[in-house]
Amino acid sequence: MGETDPKKAWAKKALLTLVLLVPVLAGAAETDPARRSLVVQAVERASPAVVNISTEQVVERRGGPFPFPSDPAFEEYFQDFLDPRPRRSTRTSLGSGVIVRSDGTILTNEHVILRGSKITVTLADGREFEAKMVGNDADSDLAVLRIQKGGTFPNIELGRSDDLLIGETVIAIGNPFGLSHTVTTGVVSAVGRSLRGEERTYTDFIQTDASINPGNSGGPLLNISGELIGINTAIYGKAQGIGFAIPVERARRVMRDLVSYGEVRRGWVGLVVQDLTPDLAQHFGTRRGVVIVDVEKGSPADSADLERGDLIVRVDGLEVGSHDEFDQRIEARGLDADVRITRRRDDDERDVTLTVSAFPESRADAIAWDLLGFEATEDHDGLAVSKVRKGSTAARIGLERGDRILGLGGTPVPNLTELRRRLIAVRGSRAVMLSVGRGPYQYNVTVPLGSSRAD
Repeated sequence: MGETDPKKAWAKKALLTLVLLVPVLAGAAETDPARRSLVVQAVERASPAVVNISTEQVVERRGGPFPFPSDPAFEEYFQDFLDPRPRRSTRTSLGSGVIVRSDGTILTNEHVILRGSKITVTLADGREFEAKMVGNDADSDLAVLRIQKGGTFPNIELGRSDDLLIGETVIAIGNPFGLSHTVTTGVVSAVGRSLRGEERTYTDFIQTDASINPGNSGGPLLNISGELIGINTAIYGKAQGIGFAIPVERARRVMRDLVSYGEVRRGWVGLVVQDLTPDLAQHFGTRRGVVIVDVEKGSPADSADLERGDLIVRVDGLEVGSHDEFDQRIEARGLDADVRITRRRDDDERDVTLTVSAFPESRADAIAWDLLGFEATEDHDGLAVSKVRKGSTAARIGLERGDRILGLGGTPVPNLTELRRRLIAVRGSRAVMLSVGRGPYQYNVTVPLGSSRAD
């Protein structure tokens, strides 16, 4: 029997129409151009190239009489009860990375994979692969990995960070607290920021208020076009909403050197500078800048209009606040690149352009003698100290003729070639760890650099 009430018939028809339209309306919402903003489109392009990185480190320690971990200082009172057999445990860490080449080459932070014996990367689609280290650089806190399985992988396009606008939108993607592929947005808060670590100052960071939390390290900072402009690397612990990223220009250069040479080739112009003391700041009328204390003979700066006592106020248009900042900005330039130095002499301020070159290997022995205070010779057992300069850092730590030089900066130096390479690499550091052998014993001593220069 048919429906006789016209109102009920109309209601049924309307309900049926609405039910049929629900999926259509849902689909329309999903494809609504107004919702697919530039941020959404940038994330869609970049996300497949963002990976989660997990590392495993095997740790060995002597077993104790208690079932729980104890403090090493506490253990010394129970040495007789300790099991002499080593007890193995595995430590894991989480971080982020970004695929920058279709062959599976990954950029991340050095501290994310430091001491990891096994590195696993997980893609956005859930696939897991083992990755191997291509190279790492502690000074820039960058590392390059490569996925071991062959094939083609999604990769991100590298953008520019030298033309960033304060206030422009940026996007961070990473693995904060293990929450994979988390997206946060913010703006460029500042550029050229410097962070002081325990041993050195890191310069020229991008500052952003996009949320960067533990686990974001190594992940990408993107512009609104979805291009890589930085590697997220640090959080300012005393405040919220302040994060930092390594500019992509520096990351690109470090990656190129690590892939091509296995190490970062640092630039040199031949200027030795010092920070402004209160008296010098009063003399120059500024607290910003560094003073030239030496122009090295035969260097790019030797033939330029630069003299001892000049004040360097800017490098490539950016103010310089310390000798660490100056050294890192020079080292960050690629070899054969031009760098613009603004120097002040009396009331005259002038730009001087220098071409960055590689530090001459022939000068490495002078670094050992001037900055550390020893000479070494090579024999069948490696390196032996042949001479120690009186009053030097080497003399003060008790280095003697016949001692063995085993390592520098945590890297073994089995011959003079490797020692010279490491001396050049660490010459701009405040301090370096020297590994010394004497008889059956080995000692690791952290020694300052730059305070032993011969008169």
